[in-house]
Amino acid sequence: MAKLTVVPTPVGNLEDMTFRAIRVLKEADLILAEDTRTTGFLLKHFEIQNRMQSHHKFNEHKSVEQIAQRIKSGEHIALVSDAGTPAISDPGFMLVRACVRAGIEVECLPGATAFVPALVASGLPNEKFCFEGFLPQKKGRQTRLQELAVEPRTIIFYESPYRLVKTLTQFSEHMGGDRQVSVSREISKLHEETVRGTLEEVITHFTQNEPKGEIVIILSGLKSQKDKRTEVE
Repeated sequence: MAKLTVVPTPVGNLEDMTFRAIRVLKEADLILAEDTRTTGFLLKHFEIQNRMQSHHKFNEHKSVEQIAQRIKSGEHIALVSDAGTPAISDPGFMLVRACVRAGIEVECLPGATAFVPALVASGLPNEKFCFEGFLPQKKGRQTRLQELAVEPRTIIFYESPYRLVKTLTQFSEHMGGDRQVSVSREISKLHEETVRGTLEEVITHFTQNEPKGEIVIILSGLKSQKDKRTEVE
């Protein structure tokens, strides 16, 4: 059946791959992969033999229309990223948008994504939250930090281990060192770790213990922080 299927892949532990995802990757006419070497390892592990084509942030804007036309012509194409759900801080949005605009069926399988387990394990309010992904590195960063300082909902960020302490320090400068935060790294992997506490406490921890692996930051919102103070008083 002609359609685009967005297929989440494990963020670390290969046991998180679903039976449905494996079947789709076997049956699709073509697999679009962020890095064909990374996806090749995944396919080999699950004994999937199928054609792959590179689809990443450097070429997706040039190829989406061509891919959409291939699906319109009758192909079933599967889209994966290196880890997690495509289009969530990964390539994929442009292709999904092009397919939707062209009237092509798009389905997204449920599956692995890093921020959901990090949010649930944080112990911070999760009935309402906002996902920020990666903050701007330079232009607009300070403005965004000022805006987020008054955000009442729990806030989710992705970050590199090399920039973690710097980012947490900037949070502390804009929001106060007593703001509650949870930092999860290496989710679903052997050395998975979640560190919880105030920004000041977590900065101290990662200053003394160099962070490694993929990082998810869960930061309490302004409202929940005020509620916590009221409870203490």
